[in-house]
Order: sequence, then structure tokens, then C-alpha cells
Amino acid sequence: MGVGVITIREFEPGDVEAALAMEEVAQPQPWTERIFNDELSAENRTYLVADDGAVCGYGGVMLMGDEAHITNLLVAPDHRGQGIGRRLMIGLIESAIAEGARHLILEVRSENEAARSLYSRLGLAPVGVRPGYYDDGDALIMWAHDIDSAEYAERLT
Repeated sequence: MGVGVITIREFEPGDVEAALAMEEVAQPQPWTERIFNDELSAENRTYLVADDGAVCGYGGVMLMGDEAHITNLLVAPDHRGQGIGRRLMIGLIESAIAEGARHLILEVRSENEAARSLYSRLGLAPVGVRPGYYDDGDALIMWAHDIDSAEYAERLT
């Protein structure tokens, strides 16, 4: 369990080791060191971490024109239920909006009810399914439009 205040900050190269350890524990298809390094060096990406003295969550967003695509979001199992995922998502969304994004998309494991609920509360709606997207199941595609609007900004408060 966390030891203090959780700070949301930019993901730094030194955070990769902690992220890899979290991936190994929590993901059926963990990202590799190479994937993290490629993502961190890409021009159109923003990655954030939740830090309470140690990395306890992270997430990333890729910008493509006026669309923002959440690439990854993970909170350590012993830190879930504390609002960390929401704080990371809001940070990623605000970053994407600042870079000109108007729409948000992501894929989530169809059976991941906690994540689906969070995304719904943040205004994302299911629009389709990607069968077999994950080795262990399907992905639900979720979208939010007009994330740069005043109405959407209210949802984030």
C-alpha cells in the first residue's frame, strides 16, 4: 500500500524498470523494455506515472491529428480503488487537449468491468469490439467526442 501523497508526473526513462515489474504482475501480455523505450522516445506520445515514493501506476496517450489514443493504463493491484487511474486518465486527457486533440479512443478488455466503468464516467462510450485483440480475449472499443468542449471539461472535475 502507498506510503504518502500520490503525485502524477511525467514518465521518465528511470521509471521503465518499475513499469516492467508492474506489467509482469498484472498483464497477461506485458509490454517489454523495448516497447516502453520506443513509446517514450516517440514524438507524438505522452506518458505519465503515479508516484507515492515509488511508481504505482502509469499511462500513455498517442496523438494522431485531432484524435488521442490511450495506449496503456495500469495501476498496481495494491493501489487500485484509490482514484489513481482516474487521475492518470485526466492528466493524459488534459495533455492531449493541450496538443489539439478533440476525440479520445481506447481499447479495453471486454471483461475488465472496473476499467470500463472508469472510462464510462469519463465520457467514453462503447462503439465496437475487436475480436481476439488480446491473446486472452476481445477488446471493447470506446470513444469520446468533443473532449475539448466546456461540457467535457465539467466531466473531468
